Amino acid sequence: MDRFFARFATATAHAAGSPFAFILCVVAVVAWGLSGPLFGFSETWQLVINTGTTIVTFLMVFLIQNTQNRDGAALQAKLDEIILFTDAENEFVGIEKLTDKELEALHARCETAAQRSQAMLQTTHKERNARKNRSQ
Repeated sequence: MDRFFARFATATAHAAGSPFAFILCVVAVVAWGLSGPLFGFSETWQLVINTGTTIVTFLMVFLIQNTQNRDGAALQAKLDEIILFTDAENEFVGIEKLTDKELEALHARCETAAQRSQAMLQTTHKERNARKNRSQ
């Protein structure tokens, strides 16, 4: 059942995001609008488009969310694999499960490390320039 739903959700999300689907929806809305005088712009006529769009939107939210959840989990697994098999810090594996506060603290730590690295690069660059100027 899970595999069927995953394939169905992915196929539906891709189909719904296609130019053909957009054009089909535009045609449906235009046809509905043009049929207004035929039905006297009645409440039933308005209810048709309202109900149709509400049902489609409601169902699409779950299908698209499922697709995004799987894509996010797959991406996370790929990043974890890269972290584990490089010189990166292994403590970053699984950080998607941390609280917002813990993620903010980790982000602040990374920013501080990046600023230190930037300062070291600038110092190294200045030293190289100074040596280069002395040798000329």
